[in-house]
Amino acid sequence: MIKNFLVFSFFLFLSFSSFSQQTATFTNDLAEFNQALELYTNEQFLAAQSLFDKIKNSNNDETVQSDCAYYIANAAVRLNQQNADQLMEEFVEKYPTSLKRNSAFIDVANYYFENGKYSYAQKWYEKVDIGNLSRSEREKFNFNNGYVNFKAKRYDDAKNYFNQVSTSQQYGSQAKYYLGFIAYEGDDYEEANKNFEEVKGEERYSEDLSYYQADMNFKLGNFQKAIDMGKEQFDKSSPAEKSQLSKIIGESYFNLGQYAEAVPYLKEYKGTRGKWNNTDYYQLGYAYYKQENYESAIGEFNKIVDGKNAVAQNAYYHLAESYLKLDKKQEALNAFKNASEMDFSAEIQEDAYLNYAKLSYEIGNSYKSTPQVLLSFIEKYPNNANNDELKKLLIDSYITSKNYKEALDLLENNKNFTDKAAYQKVAFYRGIELYNEANYNEAISFFDKSMKESQDARFAARATYWKAESDYQLSNFEKSLAGYKNFAQMASSQNTSENKNLRYNMAYNQFKLKNYTEAIVNFKSYVGSSSAETVRKKDAYLRLGDSYFVTSQYWPAMENYNAAAEMGGDNDYAQFQKAISYGFVDRSEKKIEELIAFIKKYNKSVYRDDALYELGNTYVAQNKSNEAISAYDQLVRDIPNSSFVSKALLKKALIYDNTGKSNDALAIFKRVAKDFPSTPEALQAVSSAKIIYIDQGNVDEYARWVKTLDYVQVGDTELDDATYLAAEQPYLENNQSQAKGRFEDYLKQFPNGQHALNAHFYLGQIYFADGKNDQAIPHFEYVVNRERSEFTEQALARVSELYLGKKDYQNALKYLTRLEAEADFPQNIIFAQTNSMKASYELKQYAEAVNYAEKVLQNSKIDNSIKSDAQVIIARSAMKTNNESKAKTAYAEVQKIATGQLAAEALYYDAYFKNKEGNFEGSNASVQKLAKDYSGFKLYGAKGLVLMAKNFYALKDAYQATYILESVTKNFTDFPEVVEEAKAELAVIKNTEAKTNSSVETEN
Repeated sequence: MIKNFLVFSFFLFLSFSSFSQQTATFTNDLAEFNQALELYTNEQFLAAQSLFDKIKNSNNDETVQSDCAYYIANAAVRLNQQNADQLMEEFVEKYPTSLKRNSAFIDVANYYFENGKYSYAQKWYEKVDIGNLSRSEREKFNFNNGYVNFKAKRYDDAKNYFNQVSTSQQYGSQAKYYLGFIAYEGDDYEEANKNFEEVKGEERYSEDLSYYQADMNFKLGNFQKAIDMGKEQFDKSSPAEKSQLSKIIGESYFNLGQYAEAVPYLKEYKGTRGKWNNTDYYQLGYAYYKQENYESAIGEFNKIVDGKNAVAQNAYYHLAESYLKLDKKQEALNAFKNASEMDFSAEIQEDAYLNYAKLSYEIGNSYKSTPQVLLSFIEKYPNNANNDELKKLLIDSYITSKNYKEALDLLENNKNFTDKAAYQKVAFYRGIELYNEANYNEAISFFDKSMKESQDARFAARATYWKAESDYQLSNFEKSLAGYKNFAQMASSQNTSENKNLRYNMAYNQFKLKNYTEAIVNFKSYVGSSSAETVRKKDAYLRLGDSYFVTSQYWPAMENYNAAAEMGGDNDYAQFQKAISYGFVDRSEKKIEELIAFIKKYNKSVYRDDALYELGNTYVAQNKSNEAISAYDQLVRDIPNSSFVSKALLKKALIYDNTGKSNDALAIFKRVAKDFPSTPEALQAVSSAKIIYIDQGNVDEYARWVKTLDYVQVGDTELDDATYLAAEQPYLENNQSQAKGRFEDYLKQFPNGQHALNAHFYLGQIYFADGKNDQAIPHFEYVVNRERSEFTEQALARVSELYLGKKDYQNALKYLTRLEAEADFPQNIIFAQTNSMKASYELKQYAEAVNYAEKVLQNSKIDNSIKSDAQVIIARSAMKTNNESKAKTAYAEVQKIATGQLAAEALYYDAYFKNKEGNFEGSNASVQKLAKDYSGFKLYGAKGLVLMAKNFYALKDAYQATYILESVTKNFTDFPEVVEEAKAELAVIKNTEAKTNSSVETEN
C-alpha cells in the first residue's frame, strides 16, 4: 500500500513540474527511475540501490535526488548494510522538507519490526510524527510500539500503547492478550483474567491462556478451578508446559489437602532448568507424610539441603517425625536439632527442641552433653509443661554420662535443683571417680558429703566402705579399719556388692597393722565364704600363710601355702614359703628337698635366686660346705644380676676362709670389694681381707690395695658413719626437709663415702616426693649406674617414670630396657614392658612397639587396663604402617575390655572399619553408641560424626550428611583437623547436590 502511494506521488510530481519541458534526457531519467523503482518493488534491493545512486548523481533536480536518497537508504536497511542508519539519517538531515520524511521513519521502523529487530524498530518509531499518520497507520504504530516495549519488558509503556488499540478490530484481540499477560506478570490476576476471558475463544491463544489462567487461579487461591483448567490443557501441552501444569495441579491438590491426588502431579514436575528447589521437595515429602508413607517422605525431605526459611523448618520437623515413625532415632535427633535452631515458627522451634532434648537423653548426643541440652531447654522455656520430667532426666543424665562434677555444681549452686537424694548419689559417684584416679584425699571429702545426706541407707553404707578403702590406700590403716567395722555394723551393707569383699579388706588392714591374729580370723572367714572370688581367695590363702609364718605357726602356714598352690596358676611364692617353713620346724632335709625341687621347677621365678641363696645357707648350717658352694656358684652363674650375688660370694669366701683356703677366700673378698663397692658385703669383705693380710704379714700390700678403693677411707670410717646416720634418722622419722639438707651435706663431705649410694637414693626419693623431678633424676641415675644393690630396681623404675613424664622417650627406653632385664618383682617387669611399648610407639619405632605389646599380652597376670593398652599400641602401630587388617583385629580386642578413652577410640575404629566394608548402618550404630556411652571424649565424638555423615550420604540421605558436617564445623573448633575434613566432605556433597537442587549454595 505504501509503496504504490509513493509511485503515484512521483508521477504527480512529474506531470505538474515538467509537463511542458519533456525532453529526451528527461524521458531517459524517468525511464531509469521507473526501472530502479521496479527493481526496488521486486525486492532486488542491491540493483535498485545502484541505479538510484546513479540517477541521484546525474540529476540536478532536488526532488529526484531526495527520492533517490530515500530509496537508497531504504535498500540499505533491507540489505542490512552497516551504514544503513547513517544513510537514513543523512536523508532526513539533507532533505528536511521531503514529503517522504515521516514515511521513512515509519517504513524503516516497520521493516525492523517485521524482521524481529525490535530495539532498532523502537529507535525509528520514536522519530515518527503520529499526527501525520492515517488511522490504520496509527493503529499499527501503536500496536507495534506496544509490542516492542513488551518484548523489552517495559510493561508500563507497552500497556499505554496496547490500551490505545484494545478496541481495534484488527489489533484488539492481540492487544488484550498482551495486556492480560502484563497484568499476569504484575500479579494483577483479576485484570489479567478479564483480558484473557475476552480473547478466550481465539484458538491461537487457547494453549497459553489455559496455562496462565490455571496459574492465576492457583495464585488467587481458586485451587479447584486451577486444577480443572490445568487438566483441560494437560494432555495437549508440550513437555515443558506439562511440567509447569503438573506443578500447578499438584500444588493445588496439596493446598486442598488432597495429598494422594497431589503426589503423581508433584512427581511429574521437572523443575526449573531441570532442578527442583527445597519447596518442591517439601511439598512432595509432606504429601507422602500425610499418607503415612514415611519412607518416601524421608526420601524427599532429606533432599532439602541448606534450608534457611519457614518451609525448611517445617520440613525438618516433619522429617524428624518421619524418622521417629521408622525408629531411626539418631536421624530424628539431627532433624529435631536443626528445626529447633530456626525461629520462623516459635511453636515448632520449642516442640523440636523438646524432642531433641528427650532423644539426647535416650540415645546420647555427640554435639553437646545431654545434661547441657536438657538444662538449656529448661532455661530457655521455663514454663514448658514438661520441665518437671526433664529435671529428673537431667540429674539422671549426669549420672549415666558419668559427668558427676557438673552434676554436683548444678545441685550445689542452683536452687531449682535441690534434691538431697540425687546429691547423695552423685557425691558418692564423684568420690568413686576420684578414687579411681588415685586422688584419695579428695575422694574422702565426697564420700563424707554423700554420707552426710543419709537419704538412701544403701548409698550411705557404700560411701562408708569406700572412704575406708581410700584411707587404706593412704596408709591410714587405723582409720580404714574403723571405717570397715562401721560398714559391717550397717544393716544396709548386707545388700551391697562391696560386702562380699569386706572380710578380705579388713584382714589386709589388720595384716598391715601387724595384728596378725585378727588378720588370720578375717582371712579364714573370707576363704570360707561362698562369695570369695578365685583371685582374692588364692591371695587370702597366701596372706594366711604369711600371717601364720610371721607368728611362728609354721605348720598352719604350710597348710595355707598348700591350699593356695592347689588353686592352680603361678605357685612359686607359695612353694618357696612352704620350703622355708620346713626349716623353722627342724625339717632341714625336707627344706633342702623342697628348695631343690623349687629351683628345678621354677627356673624363671623371681624367687629363684632367693631359693639358691637359702639353699646355700641351709647347707652351711649343716656343715655341707661343698654343697653350699655349689648352690652359691649356681646363683652367681645363672642369675648374675641378682642382689644376692654379692652375699653369695661373701658366704663362699667365708667358707674358704674357715676351711683354711685363705688365698681363695682373699681373691673372692677382693672381687666383692671391687664389683660391689660401698655395699655392706664389700665393707665386710675388706674387713675379712684385712685379717687375712695381717695373718699373712702383708699389711703393706693391704694398705696398697685399700688405696684403690675410693669408698674406704682409713681413719674416717667413724665420721662417715656418724654423718650418714645423722641424715638417715630424720628420713626414717619422715622429717624430709631436715633429711634432705643432711644428705646433701654428707655427699659434699663424703662424695664416695661408704653410704653414698644410700644417700643418693634417699635424696632422689625426697626430691621426687616434692615434685622436683629434674633434681631427682641425677640421684637415681647415680644409683642405677653403680653396682647392683637393694635400691637398683626401685631406682630404675623411678628414673624411667621421670623420663616418661618429661616425654624423653629415648632416655626412658634406655632405663626401661634395663629394668625389664634386671627386675625381681613381676610388677616392675610389667611396668618396663608396658612403658617400653609406649615409648617405642612415641619414637615411631612401630615394630618394636608391637613386639613389646605382644610380650605384655603373653603375661596372664596383667589386668584389663594393661591388656587394652597393649592392644591399642598394636592397633595404632598397624594403622601407622597401613596394616588395617591387623589394626581391626586389635581394636576388636580393645573393645572387649577397655574403658574410658581407649574404649571410645576402639568404638570409633569399629565404626571406621564398618564404613570401609560398606556396612553403613552398622557403622552409624557404633557412632551412636560412642555418643551415648563416651560423650566426654570429644575428639572421637567429632571424628565419629564425620564418619556418620559419610555413612548417611552413602545411604542417600543428603540432609543428614550435610547437617552433621555443618554442625561439626560449628561445634568442634578445638579440633581443626576434624573441622577441615568436615568442610572438604561438605563441599563435595554440596557440589553434587547442587546439580539437582537449585536451593543448594556452593562455594567457589
